[in-house]
Amino acid sequence: MFAEFSYEYVWIVPSCPLVASGSTGLVSFLLPKATKGLRRSCAAFSILSLTVSMFISFLFFWQQNVSHSTQEYLWSWILKDDISLKIGFLVDPLALIMSILVTTVGISVTIYSDSYTCHDQGYARFSAYLSLFTASMLGLVFSPNLIQIYVFWELVGMRSYSLIGFWFVRPSAANACQKAFVTNRIGDFGLLLGILGIYWITGSFEIYELCDRFIELISSGSVNPVLANIIALLLFSGPVAKSAQFPLHVWLPDAMEGPTPISALIHAATMVAAGIFFIARILNLIEILPLSMSVISWVGGTTALLGATLALTQRDLKKGLAYSTMSQLGYMVLALGIGAYRSASSHLITHAYSKASSFLGSGSVIHSMEKVVGYSPIKSQNMLLMGGLRKCMPITGTTSFLGTLSLCGIPPLACFWSKDEITAESWLYSSYLGWIASITAGFTASYMFRIYLLTFEGDFRANNISHSHFGISRLSDNNISLWGETKKELSIEKNIDNPLSSQNAELPEAVPVAYSYKKNLTHEKGIQTDSDLSHSHNLLNPEESDFSMVLPLIVLVMPTLLAGLIGVNFIQKETGLDSLSEWLIPLIVPIKSNKANLIELLIDSIGSVSLSFVGIFISYVMYGPISFYQIKIYKYIRDIKVLDEKLLSSFGHFIQGWSLNRGYIDYYYNVYLIKTTVFLSKLVVFFDQWVIDGIINGTGASSLFGGEGARYGGSGRISYYSFGLITGIIPLILLAVFVLPIT
Repeated sequence: MFAEFSYEYVWIVPSCPLVASGSTGLVSFLLPKATKGLRRSCAAFSILSLTVSMFISFLFFWQQNVSHSTQEYLWSWILKDDISLKIGFLVDPLALIMSILVTTVGISVTIYSDSYTCHDQGYARFSAYLSLFTASMLGLVFSPNLIQIYVFWELVGMRSYSLIGFWFVRPSAANACQKAFVTNRIGDFGLLLGILGIYWITGSFEIYELCDRFIELISSGSVNPVLANIIALLLFSGPVAKSAQFPLHVWLPDAMEGPTPISALIHAATMVAAGIFFIARILNLIEILPLSMSVISWVGGTTALLGATLALTQRDLKKGLAYSTMSQLGYMVLALGIGAYRSASSHLITHAYSKASSFLGSGSVIHSMEKVVGYSPIKSQNMLLMGGLRKCMPITGTTSFLGTLSLCGIPPLACFWSKDEITAESWLYSSYLGWIASITAGFTASYMFRIYLLTFEGDFRANNISHSHFGISRLSDNNISLWGETKKELSIEKNIDNPLSSQNAELPEAVPVAYSYKKNLTHEKGIQTDSDLSHSHNLLNPEESDFSMVLPLIVLVMPTLLAGLIGVNFIQKETGLDSLSEWLIPLIVPIKSNKANLIELLIDSIGSVSLSFVGIFISYVMYGPISFYQIKIYKYIRDIKVLDEKLLSSFGHFIQGWSLNRGYIDYYYNVYLIKTTVFLSKLVVFFDQWVIDGIINGTGASSLFGGEGARYGGSGRISYYSFGLITGIIPLILLAVFVLPIT
């Protein structure tokens, strides 16, 4: 009875952040001058509301583990003879675990944002948007039917539009939120068509009901398989855009123009997670359609590999993490496409906490870098200007290191268990998908460790650049010379949408292929050492962020380390819809009784872990501190011509060009899609102005001139009228006499 009563009040979970958002927005609207003084109160109220939602979510989660039941609380909304629609809340394991994810990450981001945006003039607006964003996602996960899901789906998209373009006075932010909005409209239009199609077939919007009816109709052959696959893929088009799957992934890196806390929330628990959640919610419906499942798996595999290759040589810290999110989302879609429901759900949770930790860590780094290089996103987010930050930011460096290891798939951290299970399931389903998953795992370890090394290890490089000739001197990192001119790098970032421009004709080296001793670099023209700079400049170094920004990093380390252990079932390895409840039960069985299964699991994961270590080793050799033996090995390889330097350099140029220019996908979209659309629009405008308007305006002008000419004949003299009458009758008489008899 208590459980039934509690589930009836599940509406409190999304309502708490909704009330906080409305209250903050109302105060800022009615009392704009007092908003600055009430900043702390608004932040405390937002944090308190999410804490209440989190507590209730954990309470429901505990009760669900005891009862193993699915509860719905519905009330009628539209009642007619031909349609009946109800709204309410659905409580099941998937909804509850997503609720816990959204609230826990949301609390961390809200606490972090209180310090990160405290000096921003739009703080109250940011806080209201943030709470409404969280409330929209919570409403989505508890929705019992497709109409309610679609409403909250659009609310999530609208809030992401507002937060990506939060700094709307910056043209890049305004363009980024418009790009995200338009791209998601494409997928959402397909989703709406799919919802209408599934209602036309099943006559219901209720998820469980329509899934059962659809399966029954397909099994009996009452529905055309082609139509069924079209509807399933239309439903899938929504998650393709929302979760940044190929080919609608292009909005995700531009979304980094928003504040970093929003990047963490979008990439961890809200917008991109909504697409994965929706596929998992309707997977029963899609599972019986092999063609649709195959398409979904290949879209996920393509996205995973593409995102990994695009992240390989990114210089912008946040964009590198954005492409990492895109790749990991591809992993989840791949798992759902092959029917590995538990693996995809597990990876959604483990990746969310690891990526939230990494993004908030990047925000801490950027926040500190701005104190050194000034407020400039291009400089403060450029990893080539960082380095050695672990020494001056030990907490941020440690938490980022653990998040990096988790995303690399290193045991026993969280992402290892879910990623390894996805890779194993991929090999069982298809060798091609298995290769894609395995290669992507190696790439992931390589670029994630590259991000960590360039950011936190070595020496701080921003102070090693001549301030009077910024961008001309080389960046020295211990014994590595990172060849490449920063001015050219910045021009590439600005001209990223046009990879064939003159600035991008010659890209700098993709990797530091020339190793040299630091003492030799000091003799190069234009190079200044730290000692030289210390006499002429007051060198600045980044500092650790304050407690409000560091605390969420420390808290998120715990699920980064332990969340994966909840997702491992040491007794059975079966996956499926029924196993999710088993996945949600914490492990209480002693490890001793499961020793054989644990050892077998670790042995099976040797292959994927080995690829991850290979990727880490390659990044360490290229970007880590280079010892004498490593330099000697490199010189030996170079001297015996094992690798052709020209070939290696050309390959490096290709990789860097591919990565920095986003695989040239945005460029071809611009050439063949956007410009074609603009050209057709201009043709339509020309036809409308000169043909349609020309005919209408010409008719009006002829009437005007005809009337103006006719009024001069209206003098009132009968002789003039008689003359006109005779002049008109004579041609008619001639026509009747000479022409008509002949015909």
